[in-house]
Amino acid sequence: MQGREDGAIAPSPSAPACLLSVRGITVRFGGIVALDGISFDVARGQITGLIGPNGAGKTTLFNCLSRLYDYSEGSITFDGHPLEKLPRHQMARLGIGRTFQNLALFKTMSVLDNVKVGRHPRTRKGFLANALRLPGVAQEEHDSDRRAHELVDFLGLTSVASARVADLPFGTQKRVELGRALASDPTLLLLDEPAAGLNHEEVGTLGRLIRDIRDTFKLTVLLVEHHMSLVMKVSDQVVALNFGRKIADGTPDEVRRHPDVIQAYLGSDD
Repeated sequence: MQGREDGAIAPSPSAPACLLSVRGITVRFGGIVALDGISFDVARGQITGLIGPNGAGKTTLFNCLSRLYDYSEGSITFDGHPLEKLPRHQMARLGIGRTFQNLALFKTMSVLDNVKVGRHPRTRKGFLANALRLPGVAQEEHDSDRRAHELVDFLGLTSVASARVADLPFGTQKRVELGRALASDPTLLLLDEPAAGLNHEEVGTLGRLIRDIRDTFKLTVLLVEHHMSLVMKVSDQVVALNFGRKIADGTPDEVRRHPDVIQAYLGSDD
């Protein structure tokens, strides 16, 4: 597996149209089956929404994709690389970036410094090189600073770039975490409940932003979200889960009309 000059793991030579392939993923916690044989594909450049009621298994699946959870059965292939064969700390360098349902920011650090943290997987100089200011360290710092400023500007955070994250509104903190995820230059961006805690106007802005991110940075997005109108508006593909099983997979129109999806959300009179 070759490495690129920026420290990223080289993509598969064939560069398949299917960036992410999930096959038969099963996860058990004791006697509880959290995921039961989940399979679906995500094409390059696509926005895929992952929906389902509470407890459907959405976050569990995200944690499998991030290698935070192990799975007892099945396989996940990203850009031709089987994920289970790679250590967890390689995920960001491989090209998988993620935001979290509960914000995981450095609250006492500035917006800009939080975004810079996201550049770590794209740096190659270690602690000793930085401590001794060896050749290449200054250039690497310059590149990271430039990229962080670009992302702060793109996300409309320039006016608060020097502010402590803890002093900012929740919606603004959400954009900071998004900037940190983008700083690793991901090929696949995992968004875990990005609309949680946002008001109606902020959700509308988020929808436009997700599409802008996909188009501007030429990446693929997998989105877990309870806000159904947002998912249906921005997604090219929607995968629906219920009780750990896939119940629908298709275009937004196909999935919203699927009887199993309607029953999962609205229940049945039977």
